[in-house]
Amino acid sequence: MEYIKITKDNIENEHICCAISNNKDIQVASKKAWLADRFDEGLVFLKSVERGKCFIEYIPAENAWNPIDAVGYMYINCLWVSGSFKGHGYSNDLLKECIKDSKAKGKIGLCILTSEKKKPFLADPKYLKHKGFTICDEADNGIQLAYLPFTAFADKPHIKDCAKHPHIEEKGYVLYYTSQCPFNAKYVPIVEKTAKEHNIPFNAIHIESKTQAQSAPTPITTYSLFYNGEYITNEQMNDTKFLKLAAR
Repeated sequence: MEYIKITKDNIENEHICCAISNNKDIQVASKKAWLADRFDEGLVFLKSVERGKCFIEYIPAENAWNPIDAVGYMYINCLWVSGSFKGHGYSNDLLKECIKDSKAKGKIGLCILTSEKKKPFLADPKYLKHKGFTICDEADNGIQLAYLPFTAFADKPHIKDCAKHPHIEEKGYVLYYTSQCPFNAKYVPIVEKTAKEHNIPFNAIHIESKTQAQSAPTPITTYSLFYNGEYITNEQMNDTKFLKLAAR
């Protein structure tokens, strides 16, 4: 498999794997704009040259849009290989390149969010364990921080106190989300409209800065849904899923 790194110079001409429509699509435009603003912060987006979901996205942990304390680490936003790309060792290729690049940049290890059991849009815990990652911290909602230190003396990263016990005071449904996930550009407005049409209390909080993300009340900032103060899920909602959830 041949891979290519997305940069400011080629981002307009390359597909971005998680959203492979043309640049006029709201999902593509949103994701590319978010990526373009992160390149100067050290973000790397490495993908297959073939169209499809086969990529890794990572950034120095100090610049991660998550409430974690992981000085000196590289944080993996997403490692996604799916469809016909699965089963060919491409995940191993991408992770290997991430490790190589991170070591060359003087990082002391990698970290990534996961959970005890596989959840949508989170790294597979079985795969991480197979590759040598171990759990170094966990929030009350079951979201775990896994790490792969490059030396035996590396300090363990951890989830910040603001996100260790996910809870908010606002009642009704409250969604925290970022533009890191392209699907949000399409589906968040759909859920907002659906909630309004059915008189369901719903507030979408768009996290638009690193500072805001690093002080969020949940480890997952790409998509975290709360209800009456309690964390519910990180699973992407469409109108049908949301109404089904609200009917419980």
